[in-house]
Amino acid sequence: MKLPTTPSLSLNGKRALVTGASSGIGQACAVAIAEAGAMVVCAARGADRLNETVGAMTAQGLSAEGLILDQSDLGALKTALAKPFDIIINSAGLARHKSALETLPEDFDAVMDVNLRSAYFLSTYAATAMKAAGIKGSIIHISSQMGHVGGVDRTVYCTSKHALEGMVKSMAIEWGELGIRINTICPTFIRTPLTTATLDDPVRAAWINDKIKLDRVGEVEDIMGAALYLASGASSMVTGTHLLVDGGWTAG
Repeated sequence: MKLPTTPSLSLNGKRALVTGASSGIGQACAVAIAEAGAMVVCAARGADRLNETVGAMTAQGLSAEGLILDQSDLGALKTALAKPFDIIINSAGLARHKSALETLPEDFDAVMDVNLRSAYFLSTYAATAMKAAGIKGSIIHISSQMGHVGGVDRTVYCTSKHALEGMVKSMAIEWGELGIRINTICPTFIRTPLTTATLDDPVRAAWINDKIKLDRVGEVEDIMGAALYLASGASSMVTGTHLLVDGGWTAG
């Protein structure tokens, strides 16, 4: 009897681009992919923290290089993706948490520009290069549990993430015959520098803890396994869907 073989999580020989890689979830994803053997281009807007991240990764023997990139600049984004990658992880994001009645047009436009517009064209530029090179790649967007539920003072953010989820489904349908997979990871509140103010607010912290059934906020390490899974051949039959890493928030 020949037993089935567990698919490998190895990414040896793969090239990956991770945006928002200088800190938080993006940094964690870059490390996870590099530890699995991929050569990782870490992209972010700010040079200082990006250089620190790349320096720390290479000091640990990981294959990484930095790319200063404002992905809302579609010209720069298109240039960065002209050479094909096997794996794309888009962790860049923006939030302006206000009530719907207080939201200004400039708030709406800023969030949509980063969370949706740049994500849309990052995907199409990446897929175009993959198609030309015959690469059956994996595109992963860091979405949010807020792409599946609503939240107080998060109407614009939720709008952008719900739209992102629909975008991914449609792109998966179009690109399936090419072998190009596209999915999202949907975290709950993850402890990062960007969430410190929210998690340090007793009222908001109580609301969060009441929603997370595992009774703790997430850590960036909680996302690393999900990113590795979706980047690797272990998820070769997974596309057009989302992986909720929300501690049970959306379970009810």
